[in-house]
Amino acid sequence: MRTHALVPSLLLLGALSFTAACSSGSDGPSGTASPDGRPGSTSTPSPTRSVDPSKIKGLEIVSDSSEHNSCPFATSYPAVPGAEAMTAAMKKDVQQSLTRFRSAVCEGGTGDAEGPDLNISHQFLVASGDVLGVRLATQDGSVAGSGLSSRTYWYDGKAGAHRTALGLIAEGSQDAFVTALKDQLQGREGVDAAALDGTFSDPASRSAVLDDMAFTADGGLRVAFDRGDVGTPAAGSYAVALPKDTISPWLSAFGKRVQQQTVTPSRSLDLGATHTPTQAVPTHTASGDDDTDCKKVKCIALTLDDGPAAPETATLLTYLAQYKARATFFTTGQNVAAHPDLVRAAARAGNEIGNHSWNHPDLTKLTPEQIASQLNRTNTAIKAATGKEPTLFRPPYGAINTQVRAATRLSPVLWDVDTEDWKYRDAAKVAQTVISKAEPNDVVLMHDIHPTSVAAVPQILRTLTARGYHFVTVSHLRATL
Repeated sequence: MRTHALVPSLLLLGALSFTAACSSGSDGPSGTASPDGRPGSTSTPSPTRSVDPSKIKGLEIVSDSSEHNSCPFATSYPAVPGAEAMTAAMKKDVQQSLTRFRSAVCEGGTGDAEGPDLNISHQFLVASGDVLGVRLATQDGSVAGSGLSSRTYWYDGKAGAHRTALGLIAEGSQDAFVTALKDQLQGREGVDAAALDGTFSDPASRSAVLDDMAFTADGGLRVAFDRGDVGTPAAGSYAVALPKDTISPWLSAFGKRVQQQTVTPSRSLDLGATHTPTQAVPTHTASGDDDTDCKKVKCIALTLDDGPAAPETATLLTYLAQYKARATFFTTGQNVAAHPDLVRAAARAGNEIGNHSWNHPDLTKLTPEQIASQLNRTNTAIKAATGKEPTLFRPPYGAINTQVRAATRLSPVLWDVDTEDWKYRDAAKVAQTVISKAEPNDVVLMHDIHPTSVAAVPQILRTLTARGYHFVTVSHLRATL
């Protein structure tokens, strides 16, 4: 007899709180917002003005993840129409990190043993006028030290070009800019003045170290350094803030436009895209509450993690509606923020929306405050989209302990059937896994960020419906058992 994912012992209570993240002297990715929730973050607010990603037309969040604790990774970066060169740069860096991680961890013969995780999340810094800025924050538990790093990527719509962080500074002003940074860093604990000269004098080293810069809401410039870049690793990360009056004379023409659009954002973003895809959002509305009695009929709960994703989630909602099936979507907050319309459509169609953290970290490796931040911020995003806070959450990788349980009132939900669709991008294989393994009252794990997984759903619905199964939400299944 198998143990189902809805056993009462997992449905425990706790408390919610919120914390913001990372500033100078912390070990977290400097300047990242609270959703990153990584070890070493502090309660210092993000210095950048917030950006509403749902206003970016044609935005796609490119996500990838696993749910296996021996190969735990989750990556994301945005693809914005018109900024293809910048998207390509982010894709290259993310894929290099993921390839190295999978080679070191996933193919290292760890079996079922818990492995270190890789998490790459994104944060919009500015998306206004003809400029776009994004920070990628990385936590790589497979490398020496903290494994924390961050990098900013910039796009110049006027020139149609990807820019590095150092591109914010005019070439003729870079020496003066570097001198100002060194003056700010000298005297700080762990900083070697002689080592600074060597770091900043070499052009390649300078560009590599000065890879995380962003303007503050008042026009100043914040420069963040990863752990070990300008000081001893034990001293942590560093950040230098230069006020607007100091930095403005040193800015490039592009840097001046980024500064202006950060301080006074335009109402729109125009990067010169020749085509901006528009995603039709399904309009199906559930006729009422689900009256399926799972004590009398065979029920099954499909769960879809890591979305919403465009256009995959919209396609999936259409399939579900065709079979009058309902499912549970365990969404990540960063994707809800980008596509609230898809979350709203899923809820309107009678599906359940659950919490899958903000950016898919291993919650068991976070502090209680960071766990609460991950879940609370996602709750807020879901409520903003649907008008209702979730009651369920799925811990990334199924990793949960007493500290995670104590940090939230949400009820954790695991699964009975793992399709491993993150590993096998094969619609027929995914469908066959569900069809061959499913039993009454099972919870099935899938991901709507993968087109192959979505493509498997019609065969699953058609075959299991013919066998007498009813597709219900997790909460409905739990309530009627």
